[in-house]
Amino acid sequence: MTIYLDVILMENLCMNYIILFTTGIVSKVKIKKIRILISSLLGGIYAVLSFAPILEIYSTFLLKIILSITMVYIAFNPKTVKALLKNLILFYLISFAFGGCAFCLLYFIKPQQILYRNGYLTGTYPLKIAILGGLVGYIIVTIAFRIVKVKLSKKDMFCEVEIKFKGKNTIIKALIDTGNLLKDPISGMPVIVVEKAELRKVIPEKIIDNLSAILTGQNNYEIIEETKEYLSKFRVIPFSSLGKQNGLLLGFIADEIVIKQDEEQKSLKQIIVGIYDNYLTKNGTYTGLIGLDILERC
Repeated sequence: MTIYLDVILMENLCMNYIILFTTGIVSKVKIKKIRILISSLLGGIYAVLSFAPILEIYSTFLLKIILSITMVYIAFNPKTVKALLKNLILFYLISFAFGGCAFCLLYFIKPQQILYRNGYLTGTYPLKIAILGGLVGYIIVTIAFRIVKVKLSKKDMFCEVEIKFKGKNTIIKALIDTGNLLKDPISGMPVIVVEKAELRKVIPEKIIDNLSAILTGQNNYEIIEETKEYLSKFRVIPFSSLGKQNGLLLGFIADEIVIKQDEEQKSLKQIIVGIYDNYLTKNGTYTGLIGLDILERC
C-alpha cells in the first residue's frame, strides 16, 4: 500500500487541533490558537516519524506519554503541576471520545485498505472523514461536559474571593450563583454582591453606615468631604429581585479581585463590588454572591 506522508501529517494536524481546542474549551483555559497549532503540528510530525522503519523508538509507550505532556504544555502553558495534570487527563478523555467517533464512522463507511501502525490508522479513506469524526466528537464532548457542569457538587458551589481596593484587601466566601447576571448598565461591568460588614476593611465607615443616604441623594457635607477621593470609583446599580423590585445597589470598582477555587487562583479587574445592606444567609455560610459568568471569564 502506498502511504502518503503529507496526508498523514494533515490528518493528524487537523485531529490534534480539534482535540486540543476542545480540551481548552472544556477546561476553561485561555486559548491561543498559535500555541494549539504548534502543538498540533508537533503531534503530526510524530505521526509521520512513526511510519519510518528506522525510527522504531518513536513508537515506545514512554515517548508517547512524554509527547502528550509536551503537547498539552505547549498548547495551554499551565502554571502548576495540578493544572497540567487536569489538562492532560481531559486531553486523554477527549482523545478517547474522538477516537470512538472516528471508529464508528469507519465502521459505517467501510473504507478499503486501512493500515494500522504504531497506534495510527491510515488508508484510502478521505481526509474529510477524519475531520468529520473530530467535529462529531467535539459536539458530543462539549454537550456532555455542559450537562455535567450544570450539576455542580456542593463543594463546587463556593469559592474564596479576595477584594483589593485602594491598597486594602478583604477575603470573603462567595456562593457561585448561576442566576446572578447583575451588570452595571452603563459600563457593562459584572457585579458581585457582598455583605457590607465584610467591606469595612476596604471602604470608609462613613460610606458603610450611610448607604441609604448616599443612594437617596441626601446632601451630607461631612460624608462627601470625607469620602470624595472614593466617589469616582462608585456606581449605583439598579436591580430587581423577588424581595424587592426596582431596587438600587451602591457598588465600587475594585482594583482587583482574586478568585481562589480548588487550589487554583485567578485574577480579574473591571469588576464592581455591590454593597448589600443586609445579610445573605442567617448562619453566615457565605457572605457574597458571584455569577458563574464571572468565573467563566477567568
